[in-house]
Amino acid sequence: MPAPALFDRLAVLADAARGRVLLLLEDQEMAVSELCQVLQQPQSTVSRQLKALSDGGWLASWREGTSNLYRMAGGLDPAAAELWRLVRGEVAALPAARQDRQRRAAVLRARRARSREFFAESAGEWDRLRRELFGARAEAVPLLGLLDPAWTLGDLGCGTGATAELLAPFVDRVIAVDESDEMLAAAGARLAGLPGAELRRGALEALPVADGELDAAVLMLVLHHLPDPAAVLAEAARALGPGGRLLVVDMLAHDRVRFREEMGHQWLGFEPDRLERWLAVAGFAAVRVAPLAADPEARGPALFAATAARPAAARAAHDSQTSDVEPERTSAERSAGAPA
Repeated sequence: MPAPALFDRLAVLADAARGRVLLLLEDQEMAVSELCQVLQQPQSTVSRQLKALSDGGWLASWREGTSNLYRMAGGLDPAAAELWRLVRGEVAALPAARQDRQRRAAVLRARRARSREFFAESAGEWDRLRRELFGARAEAVPLLGLLDPAWTLGDLGCGTGATAELLAPFVDRVIAVDESDEMLAAAGARLAGLPGAELRRGALEALPVADGELDAAVLMLVLHHLPDPAAVLAEAARALGPGGRLLVVDMLAHDRVRFREEMGHQWLGFEPDRLERWLAVAGFAAVRVAPLAADPEARGPALFAATAARPAAARAAHDSQTSDVEPERTSAERSAGAPA
């Protein structure tokens, strides 16, 4: 550091009161009003000290709402850091600085008490407030960070790619499969530019996926559209490697017959024991079917989530003659970055 700059730093810290301020802000951001309480000084005095410290490069500040918050600047150069180390020891030994620490602890306790009061008053409304602030998916989507980032994950029956879009940032590769050209076109537009997102056209009963290519697979609200769910589950087992995981989200059994006519549903939901049998026949183990909590704003039937795993030492049964033919791809797949 050039000598004049060092002398400037010395001039700022020559005042013990400014040293006390810097000691308070060394590991904690504080507002001006809080510093006034701790230092027992008027706002005009505290503001002058903060300005001198800020101009001297000792403080960082930012605005939150109606308050300016201050904290000791990070990344001090070696000379400034050494200067503060020397001055700090002298300032910390002052009786006034010891009292500052006690008053600061009281101010921080009061800050936490205000937070507790807010939660006590808002407990009944907290879920609604959080949805308004952060959206309905703020809790669920970040949990995808628990996925193994090395996985190749299959979104089977991807539709417009909504699920693949959520999964892609958290795994190495997402292979999104659908039989509908229109759905793949929509998914291609949605997934364009997402690294690791790949579209493949094919039927779920004959997946365009190699044996054991997937580490995990998702069937998200698609099984009830298919005439032979058992065959689809068996095909998913073939595409999963040993230890691979399957997640099926679908409707519990219901009596809304109009769904067949209006939306082409093949099945009016599923009884858990029937799904468990299909998964067992397909070679899955560790099967678990759990009803999902109903969304009060949803108008459809109740949902379940079924999880299952391929045994670690087993491989799906398959034809020993594998095809070298590249799966058929659409222009939408190419636009999403799928290999040609």
